[in-house]
Amino acid sequence: MPEIEECSSSVGLPGEAPGNSLMGKYEVGRLLGRGAFAKVYHARDVRTGQSVAIKAVSKQKVMKGGFAAHVKREVSIMRRLRHPHTLRLFEVLATRTKIYFVMELAKGGELFARVAKGRFSENLCRRYFHQLISAVGYCHSRGVFHRDLKPENLLLDDNLDLKVSDFGLSAVRNQIRPDGMLHTLCGTPAYVAPEILAKKGYDGARVDIWSCGVILFVLSAGYLPFNDPNLMVMYRKIYKGEFRCPKWTSPELKHFLSRLLDTNPATRITVEEMLHDPWFQKGYDEAKFLHHDLDFDLDLLKGAAAEGDLEGKCLNAFDIISFSSGFDLSGLLGDGSGCAVEAERFVSAEQPEAIVERVKEAAEEAGMRVAQRKGWSVRLEGQGGNFVAGMRIDRLTEELVVVEVKRREAEVEPEVEPGRSLWKDELRPKLLGLIYQPDEPVHRD
Repeated sequence: MPEIEECSSSVGLPGEAPGNSLMGKYEVGRLLGRGAFAKVYHARDVRTGQSVAIKAVSKQKVMKGGFAAHVKREVSIMRRLRHPHTLRLFEVLATRTKIYFVMELAKGGELFARVAKGRFSENLCRRYFHQLISAVGYCHSRGVFHRDLKPENLLLDDNLDLKVSDFGLSAVRNQIRPDGMLHTLCGTPAYVAPEILAKKGYDGARVDIWSCGVILFVLSAGYLPFNDPNLMVMYRKIYKGEFRCPKWTSPELKHFLSRLLDTNPATRITVEEMLHDPWFQKGYDEAKFLHHDLDFDLDLLKGAAAEGDLEGKCLNAFDIISFSSGFDLSGLLGDGSGCAVEAERFVSAEQPEAIVERVKEAAEEAGMRVAQRKGWSVRLEGQGGNFVAGMRIDRLTEELVVVEVKRREAEVEPEVEPGRSLWKDELRPKLLGLIYQPDEPVHRD
């Protein structure tokens, strides 16, 4: 959700009156808030009756303000995240002048509004921190770094469970420079990590952990750990890590906060290390902490609760479009480079078994080791472990499937195979014939 600011601009839906219909799909209700180039409305899905939030964005304001890349990146990031504690993007619609983001409605409002009324009990702090770290760890596993975590960007659903929102300042793995660091200065002053202030590059995951530490302090204390009317004085406190816990803070929480707010990013606690911390361990649900490698979650593609729960589930048009390797929003926002996806995906009309056999055949011809896993899933390995790839197939409709390939490929020694890529030079060309073209007949057996 956007940061809500008072603004005189008019960016809403046609007529901006309750009861308007957006493309015959959503009945638009009251205005929830407005930002510099967007308005957010309560709406109802006409078909299902589900309440949603619709963010209406002015194309003209986005282009004039130079925010096209930010909007593209936010959409690209949100459509790849499917987690119980991240705000979900359902659909993107567009007209000649506006873009509409149809999102999950967080009926409970901002976490900030609740903590502003008074600090939380330690157990309630722990509950929300578990949910926050579950979401943040998931995002990091997907190569997404939020970079603006704060209570204002943490929303609550109707069960008062946490939803991480506002990915407008997020970074993705391909933005990391050759030195292994991110360099863009961003974030909210009171929540920014000391290494960002040092302007020497930073690890996106570790700055998110720092911000989580500030959030936990705010929830338990009711005020900021680093605060001063003079911005430079506040920055000096952050840089030196000067904060003091209130007297009611338990020894275990004090120790945990000291590890979260460690000014040295190299020794700052990680998500994995949190799982062994005495304060964090109490009451946490291990199922919430999802570990990801080159395998794929069904819920990312289908929202399925279990591996066998696939029948009758189809994706909407936005989901199908977003699965193509050429996904971008240029048609909606105009020219400009977007954020490249890490995984390559394509839609195919071939039967899953035939696709698996084609991939295995191509991999074996390239001298790779192939291991077929449960269902329509294959793991490939070659070049002495320098190349590892996972492929997963899931059904979109009765006739179509989506194929997702994620790979990790290290550089090969130049004197051995100069400029050679197993994926680009060997495997990918042999799979191009599997891609479904909309005007071609669908194979039916």
